[in-house]
Amino acid sequence: MTYSGELSKLLDSAGAKEGSVISLTIDGKEYIGTIMPHGGNDEDIIVIKMKNGYYAGFRTDKRTKIKVIEQPSAKVKKAIERKPKKGLPNITLIGTGGTIGSRSDGTSVSPGLSADSLLDLMPELSDVANMKAKDLISEFSENIGVKHWQEMAKAAEEEMNAGASAVIISHGTDTIGYTAAALSFMLAELSGPVVLVGSQRSTDRPSSDAYGNLLASVRFCVSSKAAGVYVIMHDSMNDDSFAVHRGTRVRKMHTSRRDAFRSINTIPVAHIDGTGKITFRDEVPRPSPRTKAATKMCKDAVLLHYYPEMDPALFKNVIMGSKGVVIAGTGLGHVSDAMASLLKGAIDKGIVVAMTSQCINGPTGMNIYQTGRELQRIGVIPMGDMLPETAYVKLMWALANAKDPKEAMRKNVSYETSERRTVDVVW
Repeated sequence: MTYSGELSKLLDSAGAKEGSVISLTIDGKEYIGTIMPHGGNDEDIIVIKMKNGYYAGFRTDKRTKIKVIEQPSAKVKKAIERKPKKGLPNITLIGTGGTIGSRSDGTSVSPGLSADSLLDLMPELSDVANMKAKDLISEFSENIGVKHWQEMAKAAEEEMNAGASAVIISHGTDTIGYTAAALSFMLAELSGPVVLVGSQRSTDRPSSDAYGNLLASVRFCVSSKAAGVYVIMHDSMNDDSFAVHRGTRVRKMHTSRRDAFRSINTIPVAHIDGTGKITFRDEVPRPSPRTKAATKMCKDAVLLHYYPEMDPALFKNVIMGSKGVVIAGTGLGHVSDAMASLLKGAIDKGIVVAMTSQCINGPTGMNIYQTGRELQRIGVIPMGDMLPETAYVKLMWALANAKDPKEAMRKNVSYETSERRTVDVVW
């Protein structure tokens, strides 16, 4: 948020802006710091970052004096030449933004670190693979949707069919699970692995997990013979332990911890230690001769989380205006009688309705209670142990690609569900 009002005029007259290092004199006392973005509703408060790293807010008036000590410098990127080495595989890093593609400019953290710059920060990768950088978009993951998934799938297809043995996509962590699921359905035919990687902390922080996650991803792509779509992130608070999650079975389980990601209702596909040793725990698809992207998706799908007193009248237009609905129901996959009546009307209209559980762990069991049996009777499709977000993305895919979307939702396409039950694994 930028400054406004009288303070904005004061800053303009001094030639100061966000990121400028200033001398601020108030009541005869001088304070020196970097101007930070305005974060509140009071227009007269200026926020500066002091030399000791602390932020301080000061109320200003007409007597306040501001002098610019240093303006934000324009950073000039110096290209680092990466010469291919014989005998090493070719891997393409596709940049899409997110925390792993972000740096702090002294005022805030924002996406803008190119894939090239990310590789420049890790020259040691050139000893593992011939790395190529390709920038696709630069967005935080909350802004990424269907059109971006389609662009990623097409870019992966192009790079792998042009000679890359693998593609790594840097991505924001908040919705990386949605993207991984979408690519898992779009890229059913792959000549090698497509790995999505992110970080919980930006690359310019000493505690950043970006370096470890990216190196583990490159090592996995080089050493494994796996096809498929995966997410690779820390699986402990240490820097020497990483998990390879299947793209349709992964969820972010903590807002900020570096070991936030877990495979849900299954074990991780593999584990990678600090030396690059890979231990496989589950099967992986065999590579296809060529990569083929099927990018059609239907956006007329809805994901709803059921809650007590959910009023059907509030959601009638949403559901009836869609082509398909995924419900995250309670327990084994239940909703109230009132919502069930609305869902019956939708199904009678030809709208696909699928049921998952908001419990996350464990499958739906819609044959146990009368509620579940009645929902199945009216045509609600149980999704087993599938994640709600995966079911939502799969529904978008099924509506666009399948002659019978209902049958496609019941079919296991990309390891998104299974009958096998697992317990949490400690590596």
